[in-house]
Amino acid sequence: MLIRKATKDDSSAVVSLFNIIIDEMDLDIVKTLDRSKLDIVFQKSFETPEFLTDWAQTTVAVENDKVVGFLYGYPCENEKKVNTLMHSFLQDAGLPPSIVIFSDPETFPNEWYLNSIAVDPEYQGHGIGSKLLAVTPNIAANQNKNKIGLNVDWENPRAEALYYSYGFRNAGLIILGDHNYNHLQKSVGKNS
Repeated sequence: MLIRKATKDDSSAVVSLFNIIIDEMDLDIVKTLDRSKLDIVFQKSFETPEFLTDWAQTTVAVENDKVVGFLYGYPCENEKKVNTLMHSFLQDAGLPPSIVIFSDPETFPNEWYLNSIAVDPEYQGHGIGSKLLAVTPNIAANQNKNKIGLNVDWENPRAEALYYSYGFRNAGLIILGDHNYNHLQKSVGKNS
């Protein structure tokens, strides 16, 4: 298996995996939208240099030339720019530009935020998520961050246990939509 930076050509596969997370988030606004149009918004986003390498970093796991997992994150100070860019594609997809998909702040100060990590269900249980998670300290360090943050739904204790096994610890509560999440953080760098 190969772990590498995502390219524009990976956007379709990344969107498919991103939708696993969108479905789990169970956001009311998403339930009201045409999902094929929302996919256009996501695809246009994951085709941009800003999402791939500039403001955010998207990484994929590839097996037999198929994207089987991905992670996406950014330095906390880029959260608003990333969300604004994504929302700028609403009109291109035939959706009203007034819609706000992601309205709740997700990051904590001074962290590299792991927004999304997902593995194709057919490939789960083979360590792909762990291999993706293992690259995050280098990504964070390259972005001059000594902490990685992420949110884990209270309804997903299995994922939380996995993150704890990688050294993440609870740093607080965050509410996204109508779901409660624990915000976990892990220190990275020379002294971690």
